[in-house]
Amino acid sequence: MIRIEFSKEEVDALEKERYHHPLPMIQKRMEAIFLKSQKYKHKDICRICRISKTSLSKYLKTYQNGGIVALKQLNFKGQSSQLNAHKTSLEEHFKENPPQTIAEAQATIEKLTGIKRSPTQIRAFLKRIGMKVRKVGFVPGKVSDEDKQREQADFVKTQLQPRLDEATRGERTVFFVDAGHFVHGAFLGLVWCFNRIFIPSPSGRKRLNVLAALNAVTKEIITVKNESYINAETVYQLLLLIAETVGHGPITLILDNARYQKCCLVWRYAEALGIELLYLPSYSPNLNLIERFWRFVKKDCLYSKYYINFGLFKSAIIACIEHAHSTKKDKLDSLLTWNFQSFKKVQILNI
Repeated sequence: MIRIEFSKEEVDALEKERYHHPLPMIQKRMEAIFLKSQKYKHKDICRICRISKTSLSKYLKTYQNGGIVALKQLNFKGQSSQLNAHKTSLEEHFKENPPQTIAEAQATIEKLTGIKRSPTQIRAFLKRIGMKVRKVGFVPGKVSDEDKQREQADFVKTQLQPRLDEATRGERTVFFVDAGHFVHGAFLGLVWCFNRIFIPSPSGRKRLNVLAALNAVTKEIITVKNESYINAETVYQLLLLIAETVGHGPITLILDNARYQKCCLVWRYAEALGIELLYLPSYSPNLNLIERFWRFVKKDCLYSKYYINFGLFKSAIIACIEHAHSTKKDKLDSLLTWNFQSFKKVQILNI
């Protein structure tokens, strides 16, 4: 019989830990020692805690030697995985050929190493080497080309940034221009839920077109809207609104190379109004600040939301666009910074 003397403080600590320790295994150890402190017989402790005499003896000796601190220690050594010997080669392979599923990773590992493991073991191994499930992003088709990256960097340094600096000093007004096309359909997003949620999908026959100019400094939006299509006349309407709104001083519009924005008619309109048109390099949506704003609009009022008719759909989008710079100012200030993304260091998947 193992004899142990317990102080009141030790009994109180055991009483607390047997209920409040986060690990059930440690709770069981504390329960066994607590019952010992209450002078229960060993056979009764084993019956109540559902442990063997050997386990109880081990708990008691551990407590004798190290107290509660020793009882909390988990000294599992386990066996080293055979896959660890292939860690480097598998990392290199998966960097170049990321698997879409655990089953695919399982088959690849067996093929390369001859070691077959269960899906659970494969998942644990992938996590150990730093992998996890991530949503694949996309970049414009030619942005991975080194010449294109140099062209973008040169554009930002020599043309875009100097104008933004002038805008900061109040010497120029800079707008980022682009069109958003919102089809009245289902915009599927991610939600926390107990079961998978479905939303009705409208027909998608109607759409709202919004040609917009985003003020680089104030984040205010000037828009022209229609339900047909965007053309050079639509751009002219936007140029007039911008000229009327700003009133004075140099104005620069940063815009992409869409045909309705880069035509003789638009050039003549802009020249007559004293507006500079600065066109982005091709394949450079990452340099157009308003692209981030369109993603914000979709996330804020469209993803996982259902509008029973086009009128409600249209009203929600227009309200979001018109009031975002005032009601969501903090979010826009964080989102619409002038830190333009570069794709020099991202991994491009070539299949």
